[in-house]
Amino acid sequence: MNETTMQRLEYDRIKTRVSECAFSYLGKRHAASMQPITDIRTIKTRLDEATEALQLIRHGASVPVPSLEGMEHILHLLGTGYLFSERDFSHIAQFIRSCIQLIKYMGSKSNAAPSVSAYASSMYGMEPLLSEIERCIYSGKVTDTASKELAKIRKKIAVTEERIKRKLDSLTSRHRSIMQENMVSQRGGRYVLPIKKEFRKQVKGNVLDESGSGQTVYIEPAEIVSLQFDQSANMAEESKEEMKVLGDLTALAESYNRELSINTETVGILDFLLAKAKYALTMDAVPVELNLDGIIDIRGARHPLMGNSMVPLDFSIGEGYSSLIITGPNTGGKTMALKSVGLLTLMVQSGLLVPVSEGSRMAVFEEIEVDIGDGQSIEHALSTFSAHIRNMIGILETTGNSTLILIDEMASGTDPGEGVGLSIALLEEFHRRRATVVATTHFSEIKHFAENTPGFQNARMEFDTETLQPLYRLRIGEAGESYAYAIALKLGMWNRIIDRSQAISSGRTSQNTQESFVIPPASDDVKQNTSELSPKRASLKHTATKQVKQEHTAEPKPFALGDSVYVAYLNRTGIVYKTEDERGNVGVLIQGQKLTINKKRLVLHIAATELYPDDYDLDIVLETKENRKKRKLLGRKHIEGLKIESPPEDKV
Repeated sequence: MNETTMQRLEYDRIKTRVSECAFSYLGKRHAASMQPITDIRTIKTRLDEATEALQLIRHGASVPVPSLEGMEHILHLLGTGYLFSERDFSHIAQFIRSCIQLIKYMGSKSNAAPSVSAYASSMYGMEPLLSEIERCIYSGKVTDTASKELAKIRKKIAVTEERIKRKLDSLTSRHRSIMQENMVSQRGGRYVLPIKKEFRKQVKGNVLDESGSGQTVYIEPAEIVSLQFDQSANMAEESKEEMKVLGDLTALAESYNRELSINTETVGILDFLLAKAKYALTMDAVPVELNLDGIIDIRGARHPLMGNSMVPLDFSIGEGYSSLIITGPNTGGKTMALKSVGLLTLMVQSGLLVPVSEGSRMAVFEEIEVDIGDGQSIEHALSTFSAHIRNMIGILETTGNSTLILIDEMASGTDPGEGVGLSIALLEEFHRRRATVVATTHFSEIKHFAENTPGFQNARMEFDTETLQPLYRLRIGEAGESYAYAIALKLGMWNRIIDRSQAISSGRTSQNTQESFVIPPASDDVKQNTSELSPKRASLKHTATKQVKQEHTAEPKPFALGDSVYVAYLNRTGIVYKTEDERGNVGVLIQGQKLTINKKRLVLHIAATELYPDDYDLDIVLETKENRKKRKLLGRKHIEGLKIESPPEDKV
């Protein structure tokens, strides 16, 4: 599965949460290495196991899963010649006792959870090993009963220790007056008396140490030197015999290497299963029905990382249509719906239960590809559009009939017209490859394409038009709006800016023209009305209004070259330099700018026949300022003889 897809859908956060629910190091390791799989039978088996584990947690007592404390170290060193310590054998004994308890518990749950209990049935009790460890090790020490020789040696040690103590008691009583402290100390494992420095010659023996101040010397009395040598020899024999006991136990543990490994691995798997169940319990998750037909039909779905703070999502695709175009306002939940579908699919294919309603269905896909977020990279100087195109190229290379494609904000980051065309072409290609596609957009052209193309369907995120608040509910079968103007008004945008925006949008969407926009004059809300205009402009407006009224009763005549026309939405006049084309667009020269404007937005001001004589050279009149300058450079002699009355400046 694509690593970028899992990263953008935040799959790692799901693995972290499952890992936090695990008890053992192996359970956490299984959670950390969890990956989506594509074999539907394996997925069904894992979902069944997770469901059984969830039932055990919901209706049973706490499952006695061994902690595996110390077992990683032990398994790593088994068979290497390493001599295990008393602490290591204490861990092994505790692990075996926990395994026996787990086997018994799972045996009692074989009817309620047959798949999960089957794991425990493959485990080993290893009673002989446990019995031998318990005989030889107790409270982290080798016991006297570990061997007969060890018992004899420890008896000798006890006798010698008693003789030394009696001697020390006698010496302490004799030298009490010259001792710095009325107590026996040890230096280097040997008993000594703390004698004041000035009286050291009164005690026979070896000085083994003295205090930091030099006022006290520590003397090993001569009467116990031989006894202490004997005791040192006894303790050396004891240590040697203990090593022998530990060596025999290590050899016995190595003979159970396979059983210990199987039990440890099984405990890790069971811990991982229970961790998935615990995580499912926190989300109120359930199993889903699986299919290979690309059908996703989920009800009451919630994003796993959002929990109950998310409005439940109802989503459907794959029956009647395989491509869904989601529209709606910003912050309305489109991207969250997209991410929810993608992440829930990854979770299901990982054998995880998901937070949806009972009876929901999910498809199994070979590939899941996403284009979510702009993916900009400062390091590589990639723009939003460049990153988007690279993602699309990568998706095209892997897309097949078992691919789920999630695209956020199609046609963004570049020219809307070209972006829309490219997006529709990509949607068509994905559809030809029978991929399942879910995409979000704000562009009407893509919505219209989905509405009129078989295999495609529109959907919208619901929006309360009265409160201007998103409802975060997905309604399939309807195209939505972005509500940009309504939201902008609510946030305090000026009315005249909104009115102007609507006029521009209306003109651009109703006509595929390449008009150059000219900034219009101030509107009524800044106190500039018709009465304040010059008589000439007022007359123009009156003429335009009259002409518009006449349009309802008579078909307007085509505009001719040289006609003076009035453009109402620009409040300017211009000269027709290019007659009407097949789309009804007319070329108009306004203050040196050549514009293409639809005839419906033009009003005849003065016809060319009234403006110019019959011998008037229109080519010269229609010249731009740049061409006039060039003509002046070539010479003006050929036009000096012409007497041309140029139109007023406001008409050009």
